[in-house]
Amino acid sequence: MERAITGYHRDDVGDWVAELACGHDQHLRHRPPFQVRPWVSEEEGRRSRLGTPLECVLCDRAELPGHVRFVRSSPTWDETTLPPALRRSHRLASSTWGVLRVDEGALRIRLSSTTPQEMTIEAGGEQALPPDLVHEVEVVGPVRCSVAFFAVDRSGQPPESDETDEGGDPACWAGLLCPECGAMLDGAHRAGCGAGSSA
Repeated sequence: MERAITGYHRDDVGDWVAELACGHDQHLRHRPPFQVRPWVSEEEGRRSRLGTPLECVLCDRAELPGHVRFVRSSPTWDETTLPPALRRSHRLASSTWGVLRVDEGALRIRLSSTTPQEMTIEAGGEQALPPDLVHEVEVVGPVRCSVAFFAVDRSGQPPESDETDEGGDPACWAGLLCPECGAMLDGAHRAGCGAGSSA
């Protein structure tokens, strides 16, 4: 997957590292004749490449980067309450990662990365979901699961631990869910939902 360069820093030995929009880092070494990037040695050259896309193999492998901050978690869903929007092809917003967690049972997930992947996540397992990557979830039986959302954040601040922090709209569909019962807002709220009775 291609990810834009958003900044640079040097590693412990002085080599330049590109900071990508996805939160991953990628070395940009100038070591002719094998690695020819003379532009990386000059400030103007680095500045001129901001926004340039690079292939990110870590996104292709759906590996959660270290430069993320917890935003919020979805309600816990089961095989009957998992929103229909998650069962269709969809994607997370730019700069937003998800981690699908399965507490009981199993889910099948398909990732449309450079090399499409299909896997079954069983109880106790989880799968990172990169930004802008089309994916879909399939229920294969009784299940309890949730999704935690993370924002790309290079501020160096410690991760948020308050799971009540709404943190904006971290996913394209997340704003369509009732925060109390997890139902899609274009449908009926679940029995006992206070938000549904006041709507």
